Amino acid sequence: MRRKKIAAVSVTLAGIMAAAGVMSGCSLSGGDNGKIRIEMIQYKPEAVDVFEELEKKFNETHDDIELVIDSPNDATTIMKTRFIREDYPDIIGIGGDMNYSNFLDAGLLMDISDYEGLDNIKEAYLQMDKELELVPQEGVYAVPYVANAAGVLYNKDIFDQYGWEIPTTWDEFMELCEDIEAEGLQPFYFGFRDTWTCLAPWNAIAVDLVDSDICSQVNRGEANFTDNYREVAEKTKALLDYAQDDPFAYSYNDACTAFARGEAVMYPIGSYAVPQIQSVNPDINIDSFVMPASEDASVNKLNSGNDLQFSVMAESEHKEAAYEVLDFLLEDENVQFYLDDQNAVPCKEGDFELAPMLDGMKTYIEEGNLADYQDHHYPSEMAVDAMIQTYLLDNGENATDSFLKKFDTEWVRYNRDTIRNLEEYMEEHPDAE
Repeated sequence: MRRKKIAAVSVTLAGIMAAAGVMSGCSLSGGDNGKIRIEMIQYKPEAVDVFEELEKKFNETHDDIELVIDSPNDATTIMKTRFIREDYPDIIGIGGDMNYSNFLDAGLLMDISDYEGLDNIKEAYLQMDKELELVPQEGVYAVPYVANAAGVLYNKDIFDQYGWEIPTTWDEFMELCEDIEAEGLQPFYFGFRDTWTCLAPWNAIAVDLVDSDICSQVNRGEANFTDNYREVAEKTKALLDYAQDDPFAYSYNDACTAFARGEAVMYPIGSYAVPQIQSVNPDINIDSFVMPASEDASVNKLNSGNDLQFSVMAESEHKEAAYEVLDFLLEDENVQFYLDDQNAVPCKEGDFELAPMLDGMKTYIEEGNLADYQDHHYPSEMAVDAMIQTYLLDNGENATDSFLKKFDTEWVRYNRDTIRNLEEYMEEHPDAE
């Protein structure tokens, strides 16, 4: 069965291989040094220095295992290319998104339910991976390592100057925007020319207003997006009233630069934007708060997802050695080393020091009061970011209705196979939830 799935996915991925022209990344030949060689490919090139240091440290402290970590540009394409050729590393480091869903559905990942390190991972992040399963799976197939956080970044010095308080409801948030404008300041700056940035406020608003598994509910025929995404769509568009003129003319870099220079008081974006902002203004005093999309402050959640997680490949012949690598990566000092370099959020339980710009989200992180990014469940071919951008540009009175109708239609179009497979699963497992 798993081989059949791999073959089916290979057909889909063959186009990627041809387009990329990538035939590099051959598996490393083992040296005659008596050591077990564990090869890892991880997809975050911005963290290459971290992984080079971790690789060095591991190899200096382990006599029987040699760890080789590759951090290539366009790592996901290289992974897919190698999978087509059945040339597998032992471990992959990827995000908790549709790539993970597809790799799992293809039977490429090992069930690591017996890995004891999972006991120390926050349940919320493990649950996110369960919700990414296209068809329910028995077992656990990834170790969430670090996450990011998204909501609203704000200029703390300006807030302190005017005595503004952090809003905890949508009405308070809109009142704050009015107060900022009354002082002659710009509440938000957006970089919506880059379509992917349209997903930042969308995701942060959605975690308060819809179930985290809404996409699975739709696939099971139990819900639709027209009903569930209406308030999300309306409130995302409402933010435009407090944006700079023509936010679609400016890029992500433009928005980061403007916020860094004090041209806006707030920026609805993820913590991943902080290094870019600080590259323009290293002295900016940034803090953050969760997007208060509801009128009930008690339902507020932090928008956080698995930014990096590790999966052992099903074809690996060195399971125990791979587990030893995972043990090493999960040592507190190594997790903290990564957090310090990348301003990340730990998926592991523990007393870790967070970057200061996450102070306003700290309680949510510590309590695990968080939910995944909705777009982690969207197929890339559907181009939801572009759909949202088009919707935000549409000033017609039926804009929201048209957008939601298209969302439902396009969802069925791009998830037809997943819906059919899930229907078959439910027929075979009528008692499954």
